[in-house]
Amino acid sequence: MKKILISGLLLIFSLNIFSQSNEDCFSNLSIFAEYAKVKNYNAAYEPWLKVKAQCPELNSAIYIYGERLLKNFIKISEGVEKDKYKEDLLALYNEWLKYFPKSKSGKNETGKILAIKAQSMITYKLANNQAIYDVYDEAFNKDPKSFKSPKGLYNYFKIYFNLYKENSSNVSLEEVFEKYEDLSEKFEFEMEAYTSKLDVLLKKEENNDPISSRQLRNKKVYEVNMVACNTYLNNLNAIIAKESTCENLIPLYRKNFDKFKSDAVWLNRSASRMDSKDCSDDPLFVELVEALHDLNPSANSAYYLGLLNDKKGETKLAIDFYNESIALETSSLKKAKTLYKIALKFKKSRQYSQSRKYALKALGFQPSMGKAYLLIGNLYASSANKCGTTQFMKRSIYWLAAKEAKKAASVDASIRKTANKTALSYNGRAPSKTDIFSEAMSGKTISIKCWIGKKVTVPAL
Repeated sequence: MKKILISGLLLIFSLNIFSQSNEDCFSNLSIFAEYAKVKNYNAAYEPWLKVKAQCPELNSAIYIYGERLLKNFIKISEGVEKDKYKEDLLALYNEWLKYFPKSKSGKNETGKILAIKAQSMITYKLANNQAIYDVYDEAFNKDPKSFKSPKGLYNYFKIYFNLYKENSSNVSLEEVFEKYEDLSEKFEFEMEAYTSKLDVLLKKEENNDPISSRQLRNKKVYEVNMVACNTYLNNLNAIIAKESTCENLIPLYRKNFDKFKSDAVWLNRSASRMDSKDCSDDPLFVELVEALHDLNPSANSAYYLGLLNDKKGETKLAIDFYNESIALETSSLKKAKTLYKIALKFKKSRQYSQSRKYALKALGFQPSMGKAYLLIGNLYASSANKCGTTQFMKRSIYWLAAKEAKKAASVDASIRKTANKTALSYNGRAPSKTDIFSEAMSGKTISIKCWIGKKVTVPAL
């Protein structure tokens, strides 16, 4: 009986201690979080340390706000104290991964957290290139779904490229190209996700359907992310540009062709790289394309066959292959991308009507493709002298070109600045108010013949 009584008293005592400890944890969490929200990090520090030590699994705010807190102290500290906070920050990321690898909704965030950790290692110079690369690589391989920061993906490749450039590195040029393809495809995947969501909202606007304030906020988020992806992908391309020359690509792909001629992924990537770097005149390109099409007829292989026939002057056969490429493609966004590439090929061969036709088809699949509108505007501007019968009519075509550039700016934030500048430039070449007055053309409609076949209304004075 006495033992039972003592056990009961010990249990009650333990529960009281646990209850008190639990209360302390919630109290410290509340105090620290409130101070952290208003950036009073000095007041937040002590309760943050207590809650992190006593109940690290209580709330993800311990790590989200804790990161901000430590970064602030790193910024304002010097010497040994600064180094201590840097070490604490790295330890915090490890604890974050241990206690909160998932979001509140249950989604894995391991890749995201590891990428944030790697970025801090770069920012605060906490490790060498190899150690930073290892963290990025772990993020990309363990949880690529949540590792989608454009800056992080760019730095992942940049660090790897730096390793390739180091004298002691074992990274080969071929491995650099493979890493580039992996990451450029990841960028494309993320951009497609944002584009799909953005296109839905653009169609709503075009149809004058009601759009909620939340959808408008989401639209801005999608646009910001698209701009970031576009910027960092361009930076990625700039890094690889000096290495991915025809002089480097052709010998490398020739050396590996027999080894990989049954690998559809390798063949597709090699053909794509040679096409983008204008190496498609080399006989190796023909071999790559034919091997790819024999192995796995696809949208890409059909496109490349169209390109080959285009170069031979077999325009009809080229168009047949281009159309086959579109038919084989299942993704609307990839259809748009291919159609745009075809439009560019026709522009290059000065087949402007065909170029516009394919650019419009691309917009049918991706309304947010601003570069397609810019292309059409450029086609009009390039035809101004040929498609006008009078000087006033020739210059009036620039109004059509400016209209397309403005459309580009309205639908695509990633090229908005360029599109607005282009529209301004086209308007500057159009008839002035003085010209309109002297020609007595105010408010009149002009029919543009030639391949353009459009009407343009002169601005009323």
